[in-house]
Parts: sequence; C-alpha cells; structure tokens
Amino acid sequence: MHPEYAQGSGKSPAMWAVCVAGICLAICGQATEGQDDRGLVGTPKAADSNRPMRNKQTLVFTVGRTGGDLQGSDDRLIQAGVDYLHRLGGGTLRILPGVYELRNAIYLHPRITLSGSGEKTVLRKSNSTVTKLSRDSDWYEYGVEVGDPAGFVPGGGIMLRSSTGPGEWQYDVLRATITAIEGNVLFLDRLTEKNFWIRNNATAATLFPILTAEDVDNVQIEDLVLDGNRDNNEHINGNFAGAVFIQGCNRWRFRNVVARDYNGDGFSFQVCDDVQFHNCKALHNADLGFHPGSGSQRPVFRNCEARGNSQGIFFCWAVSDGLVEDCTLSQNSRYGISIGHRDTDNTIRNCTIERNDEVGILLRGEAGEFRCGHRNRIESCVVRDNGTEKPGIGIDIQGSTHDITVRDTRVENTANGRQAVGIRIGDQAGQVFLQGNTYEGCPTTIEDLRSPAIKPQ
Repeated sequence: MHPEYAQGSGKSPAMWAVCVAGICLAICGQATEGQDDRGLVGTPKAADSNRPMRNKQTLVFTVGRTGGDLQGSDDRLIQAGVDYLHRLGGGTLRILPGVYELRNAIYLHPRITLSGSGEKTVLRKSNSTVTKLSRDSDWYEYGVEVGDPAGFVPGGGIMLRSSTGPGEWQYDVLRATITAIEGNVLFLDRLTEKNFWIRNNATAATLFPILTAEDVDNVQIEDLVLDGNRDNNEHINGNFAGAVFIQGCNRWRFRNVVARDYNGDGFSFQVCDDVQFHNCKALHNADLGFHPGSGSQRPVFRNCEARGNSQGIFFCWAVSDGLVEDCTLSQNSRYGISIGHRDTDNTIRNCTIERNDEVGILLRGEAGEFRCGHRNRIESCVVRDNGTEKPGIGIDIQGSTHDITVRDTRVENTANGRQAVGIRIGDQAGQVFLQGNTYEGCPTTIEDLRSPAIKPQ
C-alpha cells in the first residue's frame, strides 16, 4: 500500500488490508453465488433475462381414484397417463393413494417416471383364468379360438403358451392385448409370431406382468407396491413375466418399490444394462425375488430386501460387474443368492444372508470351466443359520469356479441354526481366497474337497 493512502484516510496499513480483504470477499461472494461448475454465473429466472429458454421442462400429470387430472381405478387410467406423457416426450405420472385393479400390464415408455405414494399406492393384478385353444393357430394370425372365453375382456392382457419341452421355461410365449371378442375367438393387437398348436398343449391365459417394457430406456419407478395376487393366479416362469418384466431395457431406476405375492418372479429383467434398485423389496413371490437376467450388465442392488421367495437374488447367465450392497436376503425357500453361468466380477458387500432353507450364497456348478462364475467377491457380510429345512451351507462354491474371494465375513450358526458347513469348496474348484473371516457355531467351518495340489489360497 502506498504511504499517502494510509495517511489520507486516517487508517493504518493493517486496517486497509482488512478493508480490502472484506471487499474482495464480498465481491467473490456475489460472483460465486449461483455459479455452475465452470465458474460461470448461473442462469437467471426465465422472466428476468433475455437468454434463450433452452432447458426443457417435463410435465407432471396426476391420476387417482377420486382426484387428480384423470380419475379411475384400473390399468386403463394409468396407461392413459403414461401414453399422454409419452406423446409429450416424457414426464412424471403421479399415482395417488389407492388400490388399482389391473386387467392388463402397464406398458412403459422412455423418459417416464412412475411415482406413487409409497405403501398407499397399490397396483394389484386381477384374478387369472386359463383355457385351452380349440383350434390350431399359426405364426401369422391376429386371433386365436379358445375353448372358453369367460374371463377374457377387450383391452385385457393375454398370454399364449405352447410347450416346446419338459421344462417350465420351455415354452413359446406371446404377451398381447385382446382387441375384440367374437364368440370363442379372441383377437389380438399383434401377430401370434409362433405356432400355437393343440398337440403342444397350447393355452390362453389372463397372465401378464404388472409393469413391463421391451427396448425402452431411461425409466424411473418409485414409491409403489406391486401386488401379484398370488393365490388367485396361475404360476408363470420368470423368463416370461413377473411383477416387473422388462427386456432389452437400459438405465432403469427402481426406488422404494415393493413386489409381493406374484406367482412367479418379483423383479425380472432380461438383457438389460445399468438397472438399479434402491430400498426395494421382493416379498413372498413364488420364484425369484430379483432376477437379473441373461446378459444384463452392471446391475446394482442397494438397501434391498428379498424375503420369502424361492431365491432372493438369482444371477442368470453372463451377468457381470454387479453390486449387491447393504441388502438382506432371508427366509427364502432355497438360496439367498445364486451365481452361476458366466456370472463374473460381481461384488456382494455388507449384506446379511440368513435363514434360507438350503444355502446362503451358492456359486453354481456349470458345464465346464468357461461357463462358471469366476472372480466374484463376498465382502464384510453376515452369513447365518442357512439350512432351515435341512443341514445347510453358508457359502457353497461348486463346479470349476475359480478366483472367488471371501473376506471380512462372519459365518455363523446360532443355537437354533442348521448351517452345518460354513464354507464348502467343491472338488473341481480353482483358487478361492479366504481372508479375515470369522466362524462361529458351524459344526464344519470350512469343507475343502479339492486335492492338496490346488488348495493354497
């Protein structure tokens, strides 16, 4: 500071320094407020600026049983809202509290957010009916003739099935919507695409997912209950339907969604990348709670619960780079988590896997080393009391699986537990790394069936 400035103002150099610093802070504070990450001043309100309005705003549309922009109590109401927003390029559909009875699936579109009111918003599947086809239907037709059309309605969902083998997944399947009924003929909104022949036990049923889509990206589902009405519905394999069934869909987000009592899978997604679940629950579904299906990459499950299903989380074929974190997999009638056919490089972290009827975490034996699930990690988990129905296993590593890491995990069997073996390593398994784990109460802590030549870990 120049001496005369201090003398002319009557302030000491130290006081001037404080003043200058204060002015700088004030200016900096004004300049940085509202700045974006490039250091530029944020855009003023639209009405206060001559800047172009380039940020698209999406519509929020509300439906309800007695309130909202549209009123109703079934799938047509919700589908109308979804389709309306789709015409506008996307948006948020808010579903007010109530139970909505569905006679068809809700078909989602890109850039849609489906938002309910938590446990107060319930989408409930209607009772199912099934009948045999009374006339062969070939792959190029828009209708089928059935033995009994009772229970089918125009606008309702329909599933055609024709057996191709002995397994419950060995079917030709068509999911469609009925457009008209003439006598015993049900007309469809799409071609049959497959042959549905009487000799192959072809049937028509009012089976459908609650939420579904094919080749649709960027969807968010939040704060909903999906009720499958299990006691009044026929069973359907999770490769064809579920409370949620999506295929070829990427970047979906599920938050605070409950899938319960579906006579099949809770959440099934096939060949879908970057699907995430946060605070979701799969409860008392007949088959798989969460089913990351074939080829799905980078699925994420955080703070989720799977309870009372056949299996909690089932990694299907070639599901890689997934994360299961802070989840509870409990009281499922077979396995807590199952990993197998080319399911590689997945991490299970900070989870509780307990009181499942057979095995806590199963790494399935597959046909040959190439098809096994390698390089999976189990970290900082609690694996407890698995084997409710028979002497069980905490972690079972089968087949030619290799490079499995189990670290900092507590494997325990309480006084009432039936987890006979903490960790079992099959005789064909390769490298397994056990690091920093604790064992308590298991009659056998580690059962290693490999030959001594490949046991070092």
